[in-house]
Amino acid sequence: MTMPEGTFEHLLVEHDGPLAVVTLNRPSVLNALNAKVLAELSLALLELDRHPDIRAIILTGAGEKAFAAGADIGELSAITDAGEGAGTARLGQAVTLQIERLRLPVIVAVNGFALGGGCELAMAGDIRIASENAKFGQPEVNLGLIPGYGGTQRTTRLIGRGMAMYLCLTAEMIGAKEALRIGLVQKVVPLPELLAEAKRIGNAIATKAPLAVAACKHAINGGAHLSISDALEVEALEFGTLVGTDDFKEGTRAFLEKRTPRWKARR
Repeated sequence: MTMPEGTFEHLLVEHDGPLAVVTLNRPSVLNALNAKVLAELSLALLELDRHPDIRAIILTGAGEKAFAAGADIGELSAITDAGEGAGTARLGQAVTLQIERLRLPVIVAVNGFALGGGCELAMAGDIRIASENAKFGQPEVNLGLIPGYGGTQRTTRLIGRGMAMYLCLTAEMIGAKEALRIGLVQKVVPLPELLAEAKRIGNAIATKAPLAVAACKHAINGGAHLSISDALEVEALEFGTLVGTDDFKEGTRAFLEKRTPRWKARR
């Protein structure tokens, strides 16, 4: 299977060893998200998740000013009725759900502004790191809207109801340090080091058992909104499934033989 490189108008997709780097590439409009960008991103993620050699995806934005400064306001302003509006929201929600449901982990490297749909896209990732100049916010109430790509729900789940209310009701932006303090991102680094740090994390993940990585992601996301007893059952089932895999046999054998494991299994 080949990488989907050079096949998109608004994305750059690059293969770097076991990593795929997907870059939102509309720097002239601060990588604003429109229907075409979302459709291309969905297709790229689908193809990458099937690729036998990719172990992690890095998602970032072109340029130094913005990861994604939000939805394309020109496209939004053309919406005329409730049904069309709901459909627009569901399109963005489908892509953010797709990110969460991928087999592969997604590391979001936030450079500059991550506002509105850009913040929502970042929150769907599994690990978020930010450059020191990053800014996060949900400014939709300034436009007479609410976050529509999952922002009202993922802020609540990631940073709590009170902070979700604060961001969504005030439309105020927060910087990288505050995003780190409240748990919206996991790490902050200087801008010149952002992509290298994302790749370091991705390469660390790539050395681990791929089936176990996928199972961890599924258990964490699948159990996050369940009762503890139901979530523990999700964990037990994933654990039990892994015991029957070649990855488990290789991992335990390599540990006992004091050598680096040679992972073969993909699914």
